[in-house]
Amino acid sequence: MAAQPQGHFVTLQDGLRLHYLDSGTGEPVVLIHGSGPGASGHSNFKLNYPEFAAAGHRVIIPDLPGYGASDKPETDYTLEFFVAALSGLLDALDIGRCVLVGNSLGGAIAIKLALDQPQRVSKLVLMAPGGLMDKEQYYLQMEGIQRMGAAFAAGELKDAAGMRRLLGLQLFDASQISDETVAERVAVVNQQPLCVLTRMQVPNLAARLGELQCPILGFWGMNDKFCPASGAQTMMDACRQIRFVLLSECGHWVMVEHRALFNRECLAFFAERAA
Repeated sequence: MAAQPQGHFVTLQDGLRLHYLDSGTGEPVVLIHGSGPGASGHSNFKLNYPEFAAAGHRVIIPDLPGYGASDKPETDYTLEFFVAALSGLLDALDIGRCVLVGNSLGGAIAIKLALDQPQRVSKLVLMAPGGLMDKEQYYLQMEGIQRMGAAFAAGELKDAAGMRRLLGLQLFDASQISDETVAERVAVVNQQPLCVLTRMQVPNLAARLGELQCPILGFWGMNDKFCPASGAQTMMDACRQIRFVLLSECGHWVMVEHRALFNRECLAFFAERAA
């Protein structure tokens, strides 16, 4: 069974041990993966980070606590917990200011870190970010969220067939799910406690979006089954210095289904100088 590449480990002040990949040199860009059974930084971003590194950026790809090769404690997986872990990693790596790129849960983490520590975040790239609406009213009504939670709780994702069915919901074109990605995620999901999802708490940050101070580039697939694409309008109404790319025939993983466009738009955005 395929395993993600081993990168580096760091133990934070609270004892939490995080795994991360570190590629390239230059302006730091931090890629924050989404939630879901078996997720890791590499499985989310393996089609993107080599191009960012080749273009002259230092790319940090952490595994969030509960995911990848990082520690998976039995605890409440709150947004504050994730933000503290990411901030601790940046402190350990002596990264004072960086670009944050976040998908889904990773997008909510990126938004919260930019709100809490605006001096640390030069730009935001957000792909279908979470944290833009109420969990019970919106997210729990989404087909992908419902089927993901049920399959994880029932133990249906511990083999390739079950994992492939779930990952097919992430994309408009399920044929783009590679055997490598399926194997990577099966290897992780067999180590994950149920509390990674059942005790995950992400508040609605919509009321604070107007506080964001940095330029923002957003992406959303109009066929997203996990985070409603109406979140793009929520951000456009509230934020300054923001642009959004909306894509037809695209699900929750813009960086996978439209990787050439995603990589190109991100690199152009990274290169822009502040006004």
